[in-house]
Amino acid sequence: LSVEQGVALYDAALATGEALVVPVNLDLGALRGQAEVPHLLRALIRTRARRSAVAGSVTATGLLARLAALTEAARQEQLLDLVRGQVALVLGHAGVTAVDPASPFRELGFDSLTAVELRNQLSAVTGLRLTATLIFDYPTAAELAGHLHDELFGIESAVAVRSLPSVADDPIVVVGMSCRYPGGVASPEDLWRLVTEGADAVSGFPTNRGWDLDGLYDSDPGHAGTSYTRHGGFLHDAGAFDPAFFGMSPREAMATDSQQRLLLEASWEAIERSGIDPMSLRGSATGVFAGVMYNDYGTTLNSKQFEGHQGQGSAGSVASGRVSYTLGLEGPAMTVDTACSSSLVAMHLAAQALRSGECSLALAGGVTVMSTPGTFVEFSRQRGLSADGRCKAFSESADGVGWSEGVGMLV
Repeated sequence: LSVEQGVALYDAALATGEALVVPVNLDLGALRGQAEVPHLLRALIRTRARRSAVAGSVTATGLLARLAALTEAARQEQLLDLVRGQVALVLGHAGVTAVDPASPFRELGFDSLTAVELRNQLSAVTGLRLTATLIFDYPTAAELAGHLHDELFGIESAVAVRSLPSVADDPIVVVGMSCRYPGGVASPEDLWRLVTEGADAVSGFPTNRGWDLDGLYDSDPGHAGTSYTRHGGFLHDAGAFDPAFFGMSPREAMATDSQQRLLLEASWEAIERSGIDPMSLRGSATGVFAGVMYNDYGTTLNSKQFEGHQGQGSAGSVASGRVSYTLGLEGPAMTVDTACSSSLVAMHLAAQALRSGECSLALAGGVTVMSTPGTFVEFSRQRGLSADGRCKAFSESADGVGWSEGVGMLV
C-alpha cells in the first residue's frame, strides 16, 4: 500500500464505525474467474445483469428508448408509475392513486391468478421474461419497479451464489435469543431469574380464551369430555399483538393463530438482541426453522368474516414462511412437528443447514399455545396428566405430564 492509499484507508476505517477492519488488496478479476466465490467476498464481485427483453417487441423497444433518454431518478419514477398503472388495471381501480407504492401486493388484493395476470401485463409492456412468482419476490410496487429498472438497464448486481461453502468443522454460534414463558417470563434474563429463584410458573386455566371452565373440570379421569386437572403453564397474554407493526390488518391478525403472531414477535426480538437491524436481513440467505405442533386455533373462529385468512392463519406449515415473508428472508423456511421434540429438531435442522451452506444465518426455535383444552381432555382419558399440572421428573411422586406454553427463538 502506498502512503496515500494507507491514509485514505485509515480515514475510511474511522468513518465506518466498525470496531475492527482489515485492509486487503484483492485481485477482483482473479476472484471473478473462480468457479466458487467464498461467501465472505461474494458481495465484492460484480457483473452486468443481462437484459432479457423479448426480441422484436415494438412496445418494449419503444419503452426502453424513452427511458434511456431520462436520468436514473426519472426512469425509476416512470417505471413506478408504469407498475402502479398495471396494478390498477389488473385490480380494476380507476387510477394509479389507488395503488400505494409501499403497500404489499397481498394487502392490495392480489391472489395467484391476478399475480400471473400482472406478470403477463408487465412482460408485454417491458418485453422482459418475468417469473410467475414476481409479486412474491418483489412484494410492493416500489420494489417491483426497482427490479424492472435493474433488468432493463443492466444495473450491476452481485453474482448469485447457489450455495455457500460447506463448513462442517465450524461450530454453530448462538448470537441472540428471545422468549416468552409462563410466570411472566418475557426475556432470557427473566427466565434465568425464574430458574435461580425457584419460582413456580404453573397457574390455573386461562380465563380469556372462551373455555368452559366450570364444565371442563372433573376429578374423575373416566368422565368424558373433561380434564381432571385445571392447572398448567400458560401465556395469559398470548392474544396481545400489534398487527400494524408487522403490516397486518386487524382482520387478518384476528384470523391468525397466536402461535404465528408470537413467532413473528420473538423472531424480530431475537434478531434485535443479536445487534442486527431486522430490516437489514431482507434478501439475505437467512433460514427459519420453527417447531409447531398445535393447529387448533381455526376451530375457535366461527365467522365468515375470516374467510380467506383462516386457513393459512391456522396452518402450521405457514408459520415459518410467514416469518420469512414478513422479514424478506430468502433462506430455507421449515415448520417441524415431531410433537414434544419439535423445537429441538428444528434447531438440529438449522445447524445442518448452516454447516451445509444452505443459509448464512438461521432463526431456530418453536412455539406452543393451546387455543382449546383438547389436549387436556385427551390425556385425561389416557390417565397421562399430573393432577396438579406440575411435572415431577425423576421423583417417586411423579404422576404424569404437566402441559405448558411458550415461545423461544435463537439466532
